[in-house]
Amino acid sequence: MKQSIIKIHRNLDIKNNFSDIKITKKLFIRTFGCQMNEYDSEKIIDILNQKYNLFEVKSPDEADIIIFNTCSIREKAQEKVFSDLGRIKPLKQKNPELILCVGGCVASQEGNFILERAPFVDIIFGPQTIHRIYDLIQKKLQENLPQIDISFPEIEKFDSLPIPHRNKSSAFVSIMEGCNKYCSYCIVPYTRGIEIYRPLKDIIFEIKKLSDIGVKDITLLGQNVNAYKTNIDNKIIDFASLLEYVHEINGIERIRFMTSHPKEMTNKMLDVYKNLYKLVSFLHLPVQSGSDKILSSMKRGYTVAEFRYVIDQLRKARPSLALSTDFIVGFPGESEEDFENTIQLAQEIKFSSAFSFIYSARPGTPASTFPDNVTYHEKQSRLFKLQEVINIHSQEFAKSLIGTKQRVLAENVSTRDEKQIFGRTEYNKIVNFTAPKSIIGTMVDVIITNVNTNTLNARLI
Repeated sequence: MKQSIIKIHRNLDIKNNFSDIKITKKLFIRTFGCQMNEYDSEKIIDILNQKYNLFEVKSPDEADIIIFNTCSIREKAQEKVFSDLGRIKPLKQKNPELILCVGGCVASQEGNFILERAPFVDIIFGPQTIHRIYDLIQKKLQENLPQIDISFPEIEKFDSLPIPHRNKSSAFVSIMEGCNKYCSYCIVPYTRGIEIYRPLKDIIFEIKKLSDIGVKDITLLGQNVNAYKTNIDNKIIDFASLLEYVHEINGIERIRFMTSHPKEMTNKMLDVYKNLYKLVSFLHLPVQSGSDKILSSMKRGYTVAEFRYVIDQLRKARPSLALSTDFIVGFPGESEEDFENTIQLAQEIKFSSAFSFIYSARPGTPASTFPDNVTYHEKQSRLFKLQEVINIHSQEFAKSLIGTKQRVLAENVSTRDEKQIFGRTEYNKIVNFTAPKSIIGTMVDVIITNVNTNTLNARLI
């Protein structure tokens, strides 16, 4: 699973009134999974920073508060969490004052079972109750009892989140929670609930505040982001309309979104790719399989021909569009012919990048009960074959950029070389180039010089 440590540094907020002095707390937070979890972790930090003088630490050994923000998409996600908790247990035994929290989708799915297996955990909260994290900690301290809140309080989460204030050049903005698609393999509707849409005015307000602190690159987030809709004065505002509103915000220079669903790629969405120049020429559109039989079994709601048609129309609307996707290999009932259809689709569309995984059954989903006669060895073999095709097209796309001028958002100093800056193209490709640190946070032009496995090198114009 992807994981990251969110960093934060704050100065002690000391005022004449001693009641206003913030208690110093050292935080270790580890985030697993998708961009929605990354967004939630950032908001958790903002919430706790309002109450504490908060410092990030790089090791749980140094922390006063440890938070695991979990993901349940991949196989054995629960066991991974319990393994991490087992390593933390000695710290809790050594320091009973340590606050240990488990949040995210595994917390939502497992609930009390986490306490049964790891009774030393203090706080369990779900994706919809991150805004209650401080109150849960306070209640734990007062009652000296574990606290669990994995409820689904709908829009309350968004209403309770703090106003963004940290300086950065790019940011995630969550516009909705949950999903109504109920794909047969997916646990998301059960861990994050049905679709709940943020009011338009709240989304625009947050993005304006981000623009005010220097954010130029916005990624709109949702499990099924292009299904967004809200009602204003009896008029339906859909996702395409939302993009048009965001496009008008001064200071925002790039708009991204994920994750989208092929079935929600309407004619209005095709129009925004024609008309909105701030919308990047990159789209992540999960297909999952190239077989109609498997797509039907997955309950994806479209055929391969319909997916191809959407891609054709998108490329007509935006010829420079780079496409990314997701594939699931070895879904129950997948025959060799089904898999070869997936290979054919990958070869035909030539995705600039793709995420591909062996199917893993998630307890409680319909697909977990499907008979599966494909051996794990065969699934691995198919995955390797698909990834070879994906990698060929990914490298071809990257090499096609050599010698071209690309507009890049300079994000920070490169972790590989302090003399270099890393940025991101509109195609979502990381670029490293030599430049002064003063350009960080600005949009610059570079010439792509060569291609690495996962990144590009460039020279500043």
